[in-house]
Amino acid sequence: MRKLTLFIISDSVGETADLVAKAAASQFSQGLEAVSMKRFSHVEEDSQLAEIVYLAKEQRAIIIYTLVKSRMRKVLKKECEDAGICCIDLLGPVVDRIGEELNEQPLEEPGLVRQLDDDYFKKIEAIEFAVKYDDGRDPRGILKADIVLVGVSRTSKTPLSQYLAHKRYKVANVPLVPEVEPPAELFKIHPDKCFGLVTSPEKLNSIRRERLIALGLKDNANYARMERIEQELRYFQHVVSKLGCKVIDVTNRAVEETANVILSEIAKQG
Repeated sequence: MRKLTLFIISDSVGETADLVAKAAASQFSQGLEAVSMKRFSHVEEDSQLAEIVYLAKEQRAIIIYTLVKSRMRKVLKKECEDAGICCIDLLGPVVDRIGEELNEQPLEEPGLVRQLDDDYFKKIEAIEFAVKYDDGRDPRGILKADIVLVGVSRTSKTPLSQYLAHKRYKVANVPLVPEVEPPAELFKIHPDKCFGLVTSPEKLNSIRRERLIALGLKDNANYARMERIEQELRYFQHVVSKLGCKVIDVTNRAVEETANVILSEIAKQG
């Protein structure tokens, strides 16, 4: 059985070329048993390219590469031509074509795709966190959160949690109800990571009445009565004064505006 050697060259980790090479080799009956791969990661110097080409010539290897810097691609291509080595550029033609279509020069910074992947997974993790620890479902999340939101019902805690999650912050939110003692975890966190959300009684009354109607219920239920709302807001003030956290009036603020206030406060703390 003939053996084939593939040299994989990258100015980053080289996972992309490695996966492509494996996918291609798997299409043959002898598959990966007949193909050996050697990866050269974080290649950034011309001298490294010359050494790799020399080894490839000795081992009759094919070079597959993903180099984001056009100058490095040209150097490698010339080295391979001079040595009579077969080389395959997986990234260059695609980058060049996209640049032509967008009329823009590429950044040519190695490893950006990994940064994007890491950023994406951080966002997904934060979104899952916000769902898991929404509405005080599990007080253990309070201690793990980057930001903790507290407030009475219908003060935009959940949509604000999701908005901040898309900014990669892990957010837990806790509803405050006079008949229910706040979770002990609330008093164990630093006040700087906790934010109280409050709105005017009139606005809360309007929102809650609309909510009841949407649920097919009468809008004069205790949940939407001014006496009940004022009782809840007094309890809210009592709790946040004990917590020592910043209180944000969200009466006339969109979720994005409230988020900006919180992020601004966090930036000051940093």
